[in-house]
Amino acid sequence: MLSVVFAAPAAKRLNKVSDIINTIDGSGCVGGYEMKTIGLLAGIGRLPVEFARAARGMGFNVIAIAVVPGIDPELAAAADKFHVISVGQLEDIINTLKKEQATEVAMIGKVTKELMFAGAVQLDGRIQKLLAGLKDNSDDTIMLAFVHELASEGIGVLDQTALIRTLMPGAGQITKRAPSASEKADMELGFKMAKEIGGLDIGQTVVVKNLAVMAVEAIEGTDVCILRGGELGRGDVVVAKVAKPNQDLRFDVPSVGPDTLRVMIKAGAKGLVIEAGATLLIDKETVVRMADDNDITIIAM
Repeated sequence: MLSVVFAAPAAKRLNKVSDIINTIDGSGCVGGYEMKTIGLLAGIGRLPVEFARAARGMGFNVIAIAVVPGIDPELAAAADKFHVISVGQLEDIINTLKKEQATEVAMIGKVTKELMFAGAVQLDGRIQKLLAGLKDNSDDTIMLAFVHELASEGIGVLDQTALIRTLMPGAGQITKRAPSASEKADMELGFKMAKEIGGLDIGQTVVVKNLAVMAVEAIEGTDVCILRGGELGRGDVVVAKVAKPNQDLRFDVPSVGPDTLRVMIKAGAKGLVIEAGATLLIDKETVVRMADDNDITIIAM
């Protein structure tokens, strides 16, 4: 983790987080600049904690807002300030970001549409109006509308990977075991099919066995898709998770981590293929250990 060293008292303010990142050298020195506050709209999973720690390690002030239940309990300590505001309370979210002077925000972690359709989230008037004007309720349509609404209030949305690109592995074998010929063929098919459903804005995950698609991710999410695919394939399945063909890096960047491996183990999966340079691999050491211990092969393609 980088430590930030100020060479002199803050003399001027950079307008964008990206500008500050570009001034940081290998030692983390950003001398002469006033550090910026970043908002973090946090969903479920480990990624918000990783992002908050990376941002603070580079000297940013992090204002985290937990927008759904089940947030990683370490997030409150990982951020400078921590708020709990439901994703359905858009007006409160915007007002809090303004009060904290966070003119840029990252949207990190899992927030599913299922919450909205299940009636589990109370929607304020602002978000009701926003949703009522959409052409459809696809992931990209909803998220882009959210991004534009924040922009209308002077709040920009950051590339999710801006501070954590080191979590995105390059192409190659990640685990000890290489895929067999049949597993490699399933990985190639799964990768191709996952790209296709991603292009249709349906999901990012496909489960394959013996060159047949067992399950395709939709609103239920990656975990349920993997479990369903494992059940239908009776184990020994391959999981593919990739970015959309025209992935907007501000939201829904694919990620896998220990939780993904736990679900794969439960489903009897034997292989995982992710997209090189486009998928966030959380806690790689733990993921590799779990995979090796359970004879699972992982490659980035």
